[in-house]
Amino acid sequence: MSETFVPIYLDNNATTRTNPCVLQAMLPFLTERFGNASSSHAFGSEVAGAMAKARRSLQSLLGAAHDHEIIFTSGGTESNNAAILSALATQQGRDEIVTTSVEHSAILTLVEQLAITGIKTHVIRVDSRGRLDLEAFRWALGPRTAIASVMWANNETGTIFPVEFLATLARAAGALFHSDAVQAIGRVPIDLRDSAIDMLSLSAHKLHGPKGIGALYLRQGTKFRPLIWGGAQERRRRGGTENIPGIIGVGKAAELAAQGLEAERVRIAALRDRLEQAILHTGHCIALGDVSNRLPNTTNIAFEDLEGEAIVHHLNRAGIAASLGSACSSGSMEPSHVLRAMNVPARSLRGAVRFSLSRETTADEVDQVVRVLSGIVANLRATSQEPPNLASASPLCTS
Repeated sequence: MSETFVPIYLDNNATTRTNPCVLQAMLPFLTERFGNASSSHAFGSEVAGAMAKARRSLQSLLGAAHDHEIIFTSGGTESNNAAILSALATQQGRDEIVTTSVEHSAILTLVEQLAITGIKTHVIRVDSRGRLDLEAFRWALGPRTAIASVMWANNETGTIFPVEFLATLARAAGALFHSDAVQAIGRVPIDLRDSAIDMLSLSAHKLHGPKGIGALYLRQGTKFRPLIWGGAQERRRRGGTENIPGIIGVGKAAELAAQGLEAERVRIAALRDRLEQAILHTGHCIALGDVSNRLPNTTNIAFEDLEGEAIVHHLNRAGIAASLGSACSSGSMEPSHVLRAMNVPARSLRGAVRFSLSRETTADEVDQVVRVLSGIVANLRATSQEPPNLASASPLCTS
């Protein structure tokens, strides 16, 4: 008889389970409350009122000054594209971008394509802990900078960037500032009202909301050119009939995320540290990123002389979902651009495994993962054709 496992999900930086309360809030708008928010009759006005409430919930979570600063989109990728392309279109005489080497592909692929058209991008490096070179960022800003785009927190390591400070530098240079905050929303407190951040992207499915819906925060007074043209929806800033069930879902998810945010941040960080320290205690592994300044739910552990792919495979067979610190490209495993940018040591580069927790993660789940993972790593080391050089490896790895 094969052994059965209760599934454990620790890949919440990839996506989160939709909260049942979010689903319940959405369901009426898939059935009896099906009106178009642009319609003038009761079916439409009822939906428009619910959409306005969702917008206010998101405004509150972000600490935005006005609810009309929230533009609903299809998700983080659309919001990122809209922000950068709008800045290039509206910032007269400015045709350069400043970003970082560890951004999500939604940013880096876009700037690569823009380079073909002659748009220059300054890509700022990070150090071995994933921290931005602040002086290089400062010097990259200039009279031709249209926009600087820096993620709030890295999706692979959880490292948090000083985006509020960076935004002040960009403003002083006359440039707009955008942050891809997909991983940060609902996990750390955010207050945009008094910041210099002009635009910010988010996606509902990273905070226990539905997929296919997100938003772009656009500071009042910021010039904007729509990415999608059409009707008068979203104050003519994003054409197309609104995804009402999704909007209701992201609004409810924002409302739930705001409840006990600080208490949950502390609780999840404690569970993350419990998991991380137990893994590090086994030896021959390192915690990647800035462990003193990162998301409360994220740890990325690099196992020396092992393949992260093998570890994730065996975890999956045991009912545990984690993810690689590498991306699959053309059928071969290539080291993640984030880890390469951090100059992770060669013997650890392919052994990175990311564990990302959520509000639903329990202490029992963490302890079960530690037990299973310890056995997996021991077996892989025992069967490895090229065992680690124990004479040179530290007996106890640290973060």
